[in-house]
Amino acid sequence: MKKVIAGIDLHSNNLVVGIMDQDGKRVGQQKLPCELTAVVKFLAPFKQRLEQVVVESTYNWYWLVDGLQALGYPVVLANPAAMEQYSGIKNAGDTNDAFFLAEQLRLKILPTGYIYDARLRPVRDLLRRRLLLVHQRTALMLSFKSLYIRTTGEEMTLRELKALAIKEAQDLYDHPANQLIAGIRIKHIEHLKP
Repeated sequence: MKKVIAGIDLHSNNLVVGIMDQDGKRVGQQKLPCELTAVVKFLAPFKQRLEQVVVESTYNWYWLVDGLQALGYPVVLANPAAMEQYSGIKNAGDTNDAFFLAEQLRLKILPTGYIYDARLRPVRDLLRRRLLLVHQRTALMLSFKSLYIRTTGEEMTLRELKALAIKEAQDLYDHPANQLIAGIRIKHIEHLKP
């Protein structure tokens, strides 16, 4: 009985599963809703000879990988950013994407991603969100400083900027549009304070 490999091309509201054997022959495919029960039902006839399941690392992979792993499926996470996808493939599409993942896994050339422990993943996500907010606050401060130097020809230190109240920031400008921009920037900067 030949072993098989499953590739799953995951989208927001559907996915496509492609199953191929060790010789690269396509033995099954199906477009399914993003529901674990539907995926498991489709994979069930192949489970005993299923060597691995590769899931594309998209923004919404957690539920699928965690669900399949909990049911004993050997899951690999594909790193699409590291793939030279579709080089020479003329018929791109969801089905070909699923088989492309399975083929790369079969040939042992699939760039993979790390599957974080499901209990630690929320902490990692929280840290990522915090970093995003730090970047946004920095961008707002740079934008404020840019407006100030552009309109006054003077520099403003970061310390001076951080000490400004909304009204003080607005009072730096005569034009109502600049007053509005300054007030909004300071308000957003304050909301993003650590």
